[in-house]
Amino acid sequence: MAKVLQLSDYNITESLVRESHMPKEYTKMAKRINKSLPAILRDSANFHKSHSQFMYSTLDVMQLTPIRSIKHTLAEIHKTKMALEENYVRVRREELALKKLQKKRKTATDVEELDLDILEKQMNVTNSTHAMQGALRKFSFFTEQYKSLLQSIGKTEKEGITEEEYEAEEEKYHIMTAMSQALTAARSRQGWICEGNTIYIFQLGINCSAAQKAIFDYLKSEQDCYKKNKEPTARMTLDWLEECAEKWKGCSKDIGDWRGVKTFTNKSLHIGEQSEKNDYGIL
Repeated sequence: MAKVLQLSDYNITESLVRESHMPKEYTKMAKRINKSLPAILRDSANFHKSHSQFMYSTLDVMQLTPIRSIKHTLAEIHKTKMALEENYVRVRREELALKKLQKKRKTATDVEELDLDILEKQMNVTNSTHAMQGALRKFSFFTEQYKSLLQSIGKTEKEGITEEEYEAEEEKYHIMTAMSQALTAARSRQGWICEGNTIYIFQLGINCSAAQKAIFDYLKSEQDCYKKNKEPTARMTLDWLEECAEKWKGCSKDIGDWRGVKTFTNKSLHIGEQSEKNDYGIL
């Protein structure tokens, strides 16, 4: 009975060159590749994920407010969890199909096509397993990130966050985002806020003239740093954004009331209707 071949029995690169009838120069290339392939495969295992931990934590999901960061972190966790589940089912199906092919091969007389089918299934399992390993490391990192973000706002995993807390932080997030964007635009416009961010700021219920003055004052504070032979920092900007959010806290509700719309109602929360309270949390 012919031996049931395994993926390790194949020299994929050299087989590809030989069986595709490539010029002999490619055989030399394939041999050089295969010589380094064990080290390549070993080190490639470090990178079976979409980004580095640094990129995840500084560029991908981190936002201007903690609960917004938690929201994006949980979204990444959910997306990664679904990918893991889909890959798990795919691998199990491929493994079952592989077992059937290997069993069939034991009694087959012509095994050439079966060997290719077996090889394909083995490759699929191997590649999917690598992807799952990277996804699991990503899952682990964002799990730790979630716990760290909860700790930063004095919360435990048992307590978690509520949808009401998320809604309560939204005004702060949008004020900080609007002013951050306005500041970025102003740096290339002699200190003036662009039209798009002016509209955004007005929609939040903030007087645009007051916002413009805040931008001018902040840019002046940076220039004052240079005059004192100091360098402004990113943390300085974040502190200023926090001050802006605190200064204009409640503006959105005020403009919402004027328009006749609610910025929050507890009757539409994820965990039931709190009928004992009104929409402002008052009994």
